Amino acid sequence: MSEQVLKDELAQLKKQNAKLKKINNALMKRVEDSGENQYAPYTAFEHSVHLAEQVREKTQTLNETLAKLESSNRALKQANAKANLFKQRFIDAIESLSDAFVLLDSEGRIILQNSNFANFWRDSGLPIQEGVNLKDLKALAKTRGIIQRASPGDAFASPVYQLSDNRWFQLNEHSTSEGGWVMLYTDITAIKAQESARYERGMAQKSRLLQSLIDNLSQGVVLISSLNKIEVWNTRFAQLSQLPPKLLRSMPNTEHLLNLTELDLAPKSQLNSDCYTQTLTDGTVLEIRDHPLDNGKMIKTYSDITERHRYAESLRESESWLRLITDNVPAMIAYVGRDLKYQFTNQVYADWYGWPQGRLNGLELEQSRVHSNLTKLKPFIDLALQGESVSFEIEETNKLGELSYLLKSYVPNRDVNGEILGFFVLIRDVTDRKKNAIALQKAHDQLELRVQERTFQLQSLNDKLQVEVEDRRQAQANLLKAKSEAEFANSSKTKFLAAVSHDLLQPLNAAQLFTSSLMEHPLATKTKQLLSSASNSLDDLENLICTLVDISKLDAGVVKADKNAFKLSELLNNLVSEYQQTSKQFQVQLHYVTSDVVVHSDSVLLARILRNFLSNAFRYTTNGKVLLGCRRQGDHVSIEVWDNGTGIAQDQITEIFKEFKRLKSSQTAFRNGLGLGLAIVDKISKVLEHPVMVHSRLGKGSVFSVKVPLGKVNHQPQLNNSLSSILATPVLARSKIWLIDNDASVCEGMAELLTGWDCLVITATSLQHLQQQVNINTEHADMLIVDYHLDDDVNGLDVATKINNLRNKPLSVMMITANYSKQLKNEVKDSDILLLNKPVKPMALKTSMLYLLK
Repeated sequence: MSEQVLKDELAQLKKQNAKLKKINNALMKRVEDSGENQYAPYTAFEHSVHLAEQVREKTQTLNETLAKLESSNRALKQANAKANLFKQRFIDAIESLSDAFVLLDSEGRIILQNSNFANFWRDSGLPIQEGVNLKDLKALAKTRGIIQRASPGDAFASPVYQLSDNRWFQLNEHSTSEGGWVMLYTDITAIKAQESARYERGMAQKSRLLQSLIDNLSQGVVLISSLNKIEVWNTRFAQLSQLPPKLLRSMPNTEHLLNLTELDLAPKSQLNSDCYTQTLTDGTVLEIRDHPLDNGKMIKTYSDITERHRYAESLRESESWLRLITDNVPAMIAYVGRDLKYQFTNQVYADWYGWPQGRLNGLELEQSRVHSNLTKLKPFIDLALQGESVSFEIEETNKLGELSYLLKSYVPNRDVNGEILGFFVLIRDVTDRKKNAIALQKAHDQLELRVQERTFQLQSLNDKLQVEVEDRRQAQANLLKAKSEAEFANSSKTKFLAAVSHDLLQPLNAAQLFTSSLMEHPLATKTKQLLSSASNSLDDLENLICTLVDISKLDAGVVKADKNAFKLSELLNNLVSEYQQTSKQFQVQLHYVTSDVVVHSDSVLLARILRNFLSNAFRYTTNGKVLLGCRRQGDHVSIEVWDNGTGIAQDQITEIFKEFKRLKSSQTAFRNGLGLGLAIVDKISKVLEHPVMVHSRLGKGSVFSVKVPLGKVNHQPQLNNSLSSILATPVLARSKIWLIDNDASVCEGMAELLTGWDCLVITATSLQHLQQQVNINTEHADMLIVDYHLDDDVNGLDVATKINNLRNKPLSVMMITANYSKQLKNEVKDSDILLLNKPVKPMALKTSMLYLLK
């Protein structure tokens, strides 16, 4: 019982005791004052005794109650002490919390709080004390801007508040048994700062990854803001637009870039479609797509579809050619897929059935009026889809409603795995033939007497047809035989020219060596002139043989281009050095303008074209001036040879490229050619795919040019191997040369020529012959010159390898051969062997030997 209840009960007992005493006094007074009844005193006494007993009982009860009250007071004081101790401990406990603590009653008023809760509202000027309603407090804090942001909680997260001083708190709420609330405000400012830093780092990393991703895209990508400014771009976009990165990083407006780039940067609102194509000046075809964003920005992508565009153009051209051919064939042609849908029909097919061109494509057989009677065709269609070719006759009605007889053939189409993809349809109108047969039958029924006559006529016609068929078969067999003979003759011609050229070049090489040796000896003027004429005749013979071989190779299609990138100046410098040696002979001044461009071509074949240009210019120029130069034309370079010779009439320019064709205006040229040079140029230009052009004015001169594509090559240090520096090296004197050639006349001519150059020469017709003269293992030598084709099917490569394997120090090897095959060039390409072709020029031989010895 509480102290207040005990006090109330004690007051009530005292009141009752006082009332009983008052009643007792009143009764005693009445007894004393009454004398009428003699028993009245005793009755009064007895009643008083009874009252005294009641008083005593009441008094005892009161004393017991007072004792209980004192005991309750002591218990109450102890309970109050414990409550105060518990309250103090509770206050100490909530003060020790790092979180802000507040206890609310059921009305939301503050009952108890700790100092951290007061600090939560520091510098706010709000009345933070007991009895204040927390809801009103929060509303006032939001009104004053103390709480900047509040995110409501849900089933998985507690509410979070951001204060004006950038502190963050998380609220945890728990209801009490009396309907109140216990709230904890946890300071999560540090956690928020860590999350922000981690988020910023993550966003930065994602930004770098995203930039790296778009930089590695094959597409050009650019992000244009709603104000038409470039915000984000990748490397491919910079390459396509050719805009400097510094300019792009300044976020320029697209309107300011119209004159700086070819790319179309217009926003979607100015276009008719979100996907379109653009062709640049260099021929690149781009597919441009617009991707609008919700915030008004635009992403534009640029995809290089040049190859796909060219392939599509090629397909369209092929389809156009196919359509042109099939539309002009007098037969009806169609193609039906395995799904029984038309995929192709020619014009004759569509016209016969009365359909517009292309309307049947994609239409199923059952949906078309053409095959309304599909049940008759179904067995033949099934056979075609099973891989069997079928032919049959059927009656159908054309667009005019006329009944016709058609001969149809279904040919299955298989893929590489043998699966049936569909079938081809070939239809021929045999109505006339069928009607003739019907008419013959009617005539047979009506006119039996003319049966024999008609039969004889038909048999005669059939015989004629068989004879015609036999004649055509024989003609076809003759054509095949003639073709085979022509191919055999062409092959035989090539082999014959190759064999004859090899056999002719051997003695020709020896003859030129002898004449070159004689030219270096002091001779009488007349003898020297005769020797010079003989040398010129040998040169003409060499040119004729080499030209015939080249023509045969080009006609046989064995010449293939081996293209790579190289500096054009290296090729032109060599040609100029070569032709400057013969310019005095032709009384020509050769002017040359160098160029450092890199081209992509076959240097050997390109040199052959330019040599023909220069040779013709040397022959036909009139005032002794020839110019060799280059002109840049976009991604190509035009190599041009100018002369001011007799010129060529416009109607004869195409004639000069024909074989053995020489114009009358060139008959007086110095050392006339054979009329094959420009024919070879025309054939080589087609192999290289380099167009050759001629501009000429009769009596003024000509310009011959070849257009070569540009290329790229790695920069490498170039060796200074100029002709003048090589010739100035006196290393040939007393050089010891070993020569192996199975032709004794070649050995003799070479020995004569090299001895004239102060060389010590040992000649042999085979390896065994050389071993009989010298010790190839130990004896000193400076160079080995060897022919490729030796006796007994031995080749010079094996001989040179065997000799160098037997020596401690290998010899420098030069191979001189009449074999012009590409296979031999490839064999020698990866070795240190220098290859020269017969007949070899003395100057070329000398420079090559000096190069090896140096």
